[in-house]
Order: sequence, then structure tokens, then C-alpha cells
Amino acid sequence: MAPKGAAVLMETRLVSGMEKLQRAINDAATMHSQMSSCFTELVAIANVCVKALKHGNKLLFCGNGGSAAEAQHIATEFVVRLTAKRNRRALAAIALTTDTSLLTACANDMGFEKVFARQVEAHMQKGDVLFLLSTSGASDNLLEAAQAARAQQGVTVALLGKENTPLDEFADHSLHVPSQSSQRVQEAHLLCGHMLVELVEDLLIQQWNLEDNERPESPPVIT
Repeated sequence: MAPKGAAVLMETRLVSGMEKLQRAINDAATMHSQMSSCFTELVAIANVCVKALKHGNKLLFCGNGGSAAEAQHIATEFVVRLTAKRNRRALAAIALTTDTSLLTACANDMGFEKVFARQVEAHMQKGDVLFLLSTSGASDNLLEAAQAARAQQGVTVALLGKENTPLDEFADHSLHVPSQSSQRVQEAHLLCGHMLVELVEDLLIQQWNLEDNERPESPPVIT
């Protein structure tokens, strides 16, 4: 049997842990209740994606750490599908965070700040859309990627936290989620990603027979 003092200490730590968990849930609930502030910009970004995809362009995604994982997650939803209830053609989306040989070669030879910009130079065409996910909006490799995208005449979309950041200067569209906590910001970015895919699917089904699995030889150009 544990000494009485040790049992009291364990109980105190358990209560403290439960309080911390409840604070996290409360913080997340508060943020979610304020997400309507993002709706106007999210719809605008959805229309940017629809315009690009209708004209045969693609979506590119990048971020660091947890944001890299979310970049891959959102790109996957576009390529595969958001839900099994909606069977549709694949949508062109690429995460720039997955090729370890390329990332390590570029970081070693050119510096880590170039790992996304180099891929943008290689893959981005005029009219493509680059998504930059960041909790700080100050990462050198994202700033370099945004500038490279502009040089390639692409469209830049930044998913950020509550505050304005250096990345805003190079973003054609900035979506600021209502939190300054890195954890909550990343959670909100994933929610926005899921909502974005659903909006894009809805718009393309209305305009481009997206649920027709007979992919044309080349994407149709619809004005």
C-alpha cells in the first residue's frame, strides 16, 4: 500500500491533469465557436481552387512539422476523396512535404529555407495554387516558397493563426483562424481543410460533372 502522502500527491496530480484537459477542451470549444469569422475567406479560397482545377491547374501544399502532416492530409482528401458517400474523379493536389530524398538533398545542398521553393520552381505553373500552412507565419522556407510562387505567377494561400505575420505580405489570400495557440491553430487548419474540400466538391459537382468517373483525356476548360 502506498504511503498516505504519496496517495494524496497522486490524487492532486490527477486532479491537476483533469483540469488541464478541461482547459484544452474549453479552449478548443471557444475557438470553434468563433470559426464563422473565417467563412468569407474560406469561400473565396474555395472559388480560387475551383477556378484553378477547372482550367487544368493543380493545388500544392506545404508546411513544417504538424503543419506538414496537415498539408499531406488535405492534399490527400483532394486526390482521393473526402467521404465514401461521394464517389468522384481525383482532383490534382500535391504535398511538397513527402519526398525525403528531395527534401534532404535540397536542405544539404541549398539550405533548408529552399526545400519548398525549389519544388515550386519545378512544379508550379501559371494559375496553380500554393497553400502555406503555418502557426507562426515566419518560417523562412515558407516565405521563400511564397515568393517563388509569385515569380511563377501562381496564387498563394496562407493558413495562419490569429495575428498578422510576415507571410501575409506574400499571400494573395490569408485565412486567420481565431487562436494564438499552436495546437488550436493546427486543429483549426485541419477543420478548414476538410470544409474547403467539401466546398470545392460541391462547386465542381454543380459546374463540372465531378461525379463522372470517365476522366476526359485532358481537363475541360470551362469559362
